[in-house]
Amino acid sequence: MSTPDWFDRIPKTELHVHLEGAVPIETLWELVKKYGGQAEVADLEALRRKFAYRDFPHFIQTWIWKNGFIRNYDDIAYVGENIARNFVKQNVRYVEAYFSPTNFTRHGLETQKIAEAWRRGLNRISQVEVKLIADFTRDEGSRRAFRTLEEVNEARSMGIIGVGLGGTEVEYPAELFREVYARARLLGFQTTVHAGETVGPSSIWSAVRDLQADRIGHGTRAIEDEELIIYLAEHKIPVETCPISNLRIGAIRTIEQHPIRHYFDRGILVTVNTDDPLMFHNTLAEELRLLETVHRFTRDEIKQVVLNGVESSWLDEDRKRELKLEFLRDPVWSSTT
Repeated sequence: MSTPDWFDRIPKTELHVHLEGAVPIETLWELVKKYGGQAEVADLEALRRKFAYRDFPHFIQTWIWKNGFIRNYDDIAYVGENIARNFVKQNVRYVEAYFSPTNFTRHGLETQKIAEAWRRGLNRISQVEVKLIADFTRDEGSRRAFRTLEEVNEARSMGIIGVGLGGTEVEYPAELFREVYARARLLGFQTTVHAGETVGPSSIWSAVRDLQADRIGHGTRAIEDEELIIYLAEHKIPVETCPISNLRIGAIRTIEQHPIRHYFDRGILVTVNTDDPLMFHNTLAEELRLLETVHRFTRDEIKQVVLNGVESSWLDEDRKRELKLEFLRDPVWSSTT
């Protein structure tokens, strides 16, 4: 194991990570053994190799396969505890994490109890603060999203502070969920939307105009529309970039093609995130390291990206100031190694 460097050791935030996609590989392996999945993956290394994808549909297929080993509330709590433990190992101090109730309600679990199970597991590790974002799936339609919204509203005491929208952009445009998002805002939830990951700028425009999204997840293809770049910068709409994720599913062909340098230079409030670290074999430190080695960010610019995560979070202003000061006072913050 390599010695932790500056990127590993600086304090961090994570605003775009899916709990179901952040299961530590060793934790998933324990669940595979628990439920007799060794016929398909004989050992831990075979399990690692399982997470390589031909295309986006194959990624979704693998996602569903993996969820088949998380079968009850105790499994969810066990996974949540180990995800939180992994955040601490990476010195991630604050997280706003997606969870998708319908990954498990289709197997007979209840949304409110799913949220309780995630919270029970996450709370076992006190060194990181994790808030929850309930993620709707476009492919399941607006009616299912409405039902999920009402269910998570009943469970918001579990630390659910916002809602998101993932799934297939091309077949299920954001405008179909306009009333769902209006209802979410009425209930007091913050909002984010996966947009511009596999579809062009029109998807991002719909997220900000039709859904009035507070943040944009991915936003990779905003680069194709100059007017959109200006709009995102002027309206200070944070973009939750996930460069390695975009590379792994083929949204970009090379990591050099990711537009994060352009976004940063144009004044867009960009953050860097892992999305699904189990699925993509990435860490937040690796994402930040690539800013320096590939996109020629200086250390000061990287620190600004980290602080953008605090600024883009849904913490209240007093807590944001407190967390920024905590980062700035960390002895690693001003070190060079």
